[in-house]
Amino acid sequence: MIINDPVHGFIEIGDGLATWLVKHPVVFRLTRIRQLGPSYYVYPGGHHTRFEHSIGAHYLACKAVETLRAKGNYISDEEAEGVEMAMLLHDIGHGPMSHALEGVLVSGVSHEEISLMLMQRLNAESGGKLDLAISIFKDEYPRRFLHELIQSQLDMDRMDYLCRDSFFTGVREGNIGAARIIKMLNVKDDKLVVEWKGVYTIENYLMSRRLMYWQVYLHKTVIAAQTLLCNALRRAKQLALRGEEIAASPALAYFLQHEVDDAFVKAHTEWLDAFVALDDSDVVCAMKQWRHHPDKVLSTLADDYINRNLYKVAETQQPVKAEQMAQMRSQMAQIMGISPEEARYFVMEEEVNQVLYSTKDDHILILFKDGTVHDISESSELLESEMVDKVCRRRFLFYQRTNGLFKPQT
Repeated sequence: MIINDPVHGFIEIGDGLATWLVKHPVVFRLTRIRQLGPSYYVYPGGHHTRFEHSIGAHYLACKAVETLRAKGNYISDEEAEGVEMAMLLHDIGHGPMSHALEGVLVSGVSHEEISLMLMQRLNAESGGKLDLAISIFKDEYPRRFLHELIQSQLDMDRMDYLCRDSFFTGVREGNIGAARIIKMLNVKDDKLVVEWKGVYTIENYLMSRRLMYWQVYLHKTVIAAQTLLCNALRRAKQLALRGEEIAASPALAYFLQHEVDDAFVKAHTEWLDAFVALDDSDVVCAMKQWRHHPDKVLSTLADDYINRNLYKVAETQQPVKAEQMAQMRSQMAQIMGISPEEARYFVMEEEVNQVLYSTKDDHILILFKDGTVHDISESSELLESEMVDKVCRRRFLFYQRTNGLFKPQT
């Protein structure tokens, strides 16, 4: 199978297991899940899906294996397939709108954990052909550098999503030069390293990643859209759990009518079938119907989301004091004719943060000519500054648009 990818060009998917997986409903479902959730409200080109990203990450994993083999690192055909299949399947546990709704429909269970559950299902269906891929994905395989291709600061997941998200949003500053980074990869003492010639490329990668987070993933309007979407789902769930009728597809209704958390997941099995039946269309169709629901909170949230009447945003230097927040919610309640408790859906604050490079995370290691290995923070002029380990925080106050009637206190 050959796929013409707008980011990487022609991608060949091997016959057999890879093609079977690409065509499998659990994987093909990702064509109906947007990579960037509601970010298209800010970047209209950002409609690409988790499926395209998974294909791209799989392709980069293949290229990384080729590079490491060419440099004398032994990787068996079985290990290569394990890495490539793990990369292809790493995101199958994402729910509707990707990260935007993570924790809303299923709480206390990460998308990585759900991916693993689905990989184990596919493994049983394939007769154990994914045993090695699962071992590498779980970081249980003894050759740990293979797992680092799947999950690390230089994994193929990040390589693809930064290139792809930059391409589709038009934020050119996010272009990281993935091909150059992969060419600089090597293995030393069972660890993935970057050859010294690639230091400047890694600096560019770190800066590009930082820019993508602030300009795309953590853009204040993107966060406003995500918060509005989450609040609509939370309100619908609150009403459904009270026994009120909420229009939704059978799959979405399941998650509105149950508190699906870690304990629930351990006690039930049917929830996973409902989960793989979910995609973006369930949420969007429900929101369109909720616009006409008799509950004013739900109908307002849904209508605002569908028609892009997003929260207004005020950036604050310090967290809003409790008494100020209570006063603002009381003011909003009077304006909208709702209770102060319900006004929580229309006045709230959120903090987002980002770190350029953290030495507390898994390290980016540089391999020098003399065979020594040093952390990038010890090898880069850019990272010798106070920016290493520095957490950059931004605080936002979100509130409903009221034609100037509401006066935020910041």
